Amino acid sequence: MAMNLTLLTAVAYFCCMFTELSNNIFNQSILDYHQQNDVNQAISNPYEKNEIAHLLYAKNWIDTVQWHLEDIIRDPKIDPVKALEIKRWIDRSNQERTDMVEYIDSYFLDKYKGVALTAGATINTESPAWAIDRLSILALKIYHMREEADRKDASDEHRAACQRKLDILLEQRKDLSMAIDTLLEDIAAGRKYMKVYKQMKMYNDPSLNPVLYKQS
Repeated sequence: MAMNLTLLTAVAYFCCMFTELSNNIFNQSILDYHQQNDVNQAISNPYEKNEIAHLLYAKNWIDTVQWHLEDIIRDPKIDPVKALEIKRWIDRSNQERTDMVEYIDSYFLDKYKGVALTAGATINTESPAWAIDRLSILALKIYHMREEADRKDASDEHRAACQRKLDILLEQRKDLSMAIDTLLEDIAAGRKYMKVYKQMKMYNDPSLNPVLYKQS
């Protein structure tokens, strides 16, 4: 019984700490990217490949690069050929983002594969990794909204409006972090279970996209 309690305590500690770990790594990735602030720069992941931290850092790096690609492509003066090139890049990035989410969910599936389900256990509306995906995007929103709230060349009204939005984003991150930690605790205790449904994207598949397969 003592061993079981010790194990449950360790699992609960991991769950409660997971979003703190995630948020710290997301912030690190964003700060690292902005050292050069160049979408073409190579990632330098500081974590070992067998660590969940490695996946979290890589996930946010993909999100951060794509964030800036989305900014670039909205330039009204962009060259159309360049815009198409970036659109193709964004498409590839979206696929990489989806793959990374599935890798993270696979980590959780393996971690909790031995958990016995309680009577009446239910499935969540989304998997842990898709919730963590939203947490990664929130980190980017917070970073860039803080930039706007502190922008010296902007009006007082602009900075004040952005500060109000920043306050909401910070509260949203707190709530989402709590919800993810609770979900992980419930999965660890057998109150919830998870499945991973592979994203069946059709537009990237030449055999499923009619525009592509009708040309062959």
